[in-house]
Amino acid sequence: MKTTTKTYEEAIKVFRDKGGLLSSTEAIREGIYPRDLYAMRDAKLLDQLSRGLYRLSNLPPLENPDFVTVARRVPEGVLCLISALSFHELTTQIPHENYIALKMGARTPKLDYPPIRTFHFSGKAFTEGIETRKVDGVPFRIYSREKTLADCFKYRNVVGLDTALEALRAYWRKRGTKIDELIRCAKICRVDNVMKPYIEAVQE
Repeated sequence: MKTTTKTYEEAIKVFRDKGGLLSSTEAIREGIYPRDLYAMRDAKLLDQLSRGLYRLSNLPPLENPDFVTVARRVPEGVLCLISALSFHELTTQIPHENYIALKMGARTPKLDYPPIRTFHFSGKAFTEGIETRKVDGVPFRIYSREKTLADCFKYRNVVGLDTALEALRAYWRKRGTKIDELIRCAKICRVDNVMKPYIEAVQE
């Protein structure tokens, strides 16, 4: 059946009721057919953020479309390493990929956009230190500042020791430092002996 203006209006109302953002699966569940999504995209009524993820085009621009897309496309993931450092304002590095931690054994997602880099954590190294934040009204999971620092020292061959040290110094200069929590996270990541001299140095 040919898509009608009424169908557009009904679909737009569904999007508005759901915060303006829907995946293809969610849209179908609400009675919006894939052909209608494509037609609305072609008519500039919807923006396609990534494969299978649509947003009303007349809404204000997203503050961080990459975070929003990753949060919706990879809900089981946790932003980590450089991406988490950037969010916590602990680095001058600009991440060109979205760093995501997944539970060991989890399937690695395939996104056409934005670019992602995945790491598989196990046990408490995955579950500890997860915080839920919001950007553009969309909740996403990210590791705490302390867990992120520990991860960066654990993966210092990936992010670079200089980046980990820069982040540790930036952390110490900020309010709300939790050295006990930092050491606890370092033990979980098995880098407490590595981090201890650097932690002592920044406290001097």
